[in-house]
Amino acid sequence: MRAERRGRRGTAPRPGGRLARRLLGAALAAVAGAAVLAPAPAANADSPLRVHAAEQGFEIGAALAVNHLNNDSQYRAIAAREFNAATPENEMKWDTTEPSRGNFQFGQADQFMDFAQANNMKVRGHTLVWHSQLPSWVSDRSWSQAELRTVMNDHIDAVAGRYRGEIAYWDVANEIFLEDGSWRPSVFYNTLGSGFVADALRMTAEADPNAELWLNDYNIEGINAKSNAYYELAQDLLAQGVPLDGIGIQGHLINGQLPSGIQQNIQRFADLGLKVAITELDVRIQMPADQSELQQQARDYTTVMNACLAVDGCVAVTVWGVSDQYSWVPDVFQGYGAPLLYNSSYQAKPAYDAVHTALGGDGGGPTDPPPGPCAVTYNVANQWNSGFTASVSFTNNGTSPLNAWELEFDFPNGQRVTSGWSGQWTQSGSTVTVSNAAWNGTVAAGGTVSLGFNGSHTGTNNEPTSFSLNGQECSVS
Repeated sequence: MRAERRGRRGTAPRPGGRLARRLLGAALAAVAGAAVLAPAPAANADSPLRVHAAEQGFEIGAALAVNHLNNDSQYRAIAAREFNAATPENEMKWDTTEPSRGNFQFGQADQFMDFAQANNMKVRGHTLVWHSQLPSWVSDRSWSQAELRTVMNDHIDAVAGRYRGEIAYWDVANEIFLEDGSWRPSVFYNTLGSGFVADALRMTAEADPNAELWLNDYNIEGINAKSNAYYELAQDLLAQGVPLDGIGIQGHLINGQLPSGIQQNIQRFADLGLKVAITELDVRIQMPADQSELQQQARDYTTVMNACLAVDGCVAVTVWGVSDQYSWVPDVFQGYGAPLLYNSSYQAKPAYDAVHTALGGDGGGPTDPPPGPCAVTYNVANQWNSGFTASVSFTNNGTSPLNAWELEFDFPNGQRVTSGWSGQWTQSGSTVTVSNAAWNGTVAAGGTVSLGFNGSHTGTNNEPTSFSLNGQECSVS
């Protein structure tokens, strides 16, 4: 195995699964290479997910987007509090990092890395070679084999090499098989044949000898034609001495329709000496979601968590996002949504409690402060050198309707409102006041009003941190 050649960190195998040992009440020390990068405090019943995970020698991760980290303080706070691992949603994909040949753009990826490192998160690099989200200069040209190998090597060397020693795992080749287990057509397979996978793994090992190298795909949770193709490929690569460390099982699942044999499938890959992780977990619900569906979703999260925790070789579960508000699901699966641990208002769902319990908590998790009389969301939708466009929405959390309203906040860096809509906007010094328009003055209990404005700035465009509605302080998300 390549582990010896590359000095991969690890410990000797331990008898029994994590789940069985936890149920027996054994407290496990964090294993090197699987726990958070800094020592975590001892868990109690109300500790965040990451603290319980660390005590299990486990990683609980989330896919994170730099745009939301920069513009949504509640998203950022939950990401830092709850997770000890992170995957960039799009910031390291080919179309973002190399939009034209040799033109490497690492601004977003660097911001992601800064956040992950500041919060002691293991990073899964995602992804180096994939048929999707390729710039047209790669996908739309006919290459010779030598030319495409050079293109692939240059890309991997630049991207994996930039973060050499900083990334724990790379999803080197992503989604390479079709549902029937046949090879997926792509510029890489069509030009280089199946050998492009071994090529990519060897190239990544050269670019970053410290990172673990993985393959990653969806619909391989159970034992089926597609997961069999990965099992056979893994056997073949290992027999050739190709560097391969793990198999990523994405886990984009449908509520109440989990495949059977998830644990057995994980176990067979672990028996090859590979690590396994659930890398992109979400459980989508046909909308609207009622309480019984949310409870079923929680049971499904429990099933996946327990299947992974029961196998020593399964090292992590990563959910594909923080809150339902930003999930990719509604845009791709019409009529479906609500797939994550937090709802669109950042309230923990039964699924969160299920994960918390699976990791050793009591299901309650950390207690968020009770909602105030109003809740505000502020988001910068667009920004340029001296200006920006922002949206503001507030929700009336009271038990009575508002018959007129006035929202007030202060800009922290001298920003100015230049024009606004859906309200009457004024500004005095740093204080901005917006009152209702003629048509939106009545806000029912639980109702929401959305506003927007254009503004100017001369320096840092930090977001306001406090808002008041009719003189009462609002919570901010």
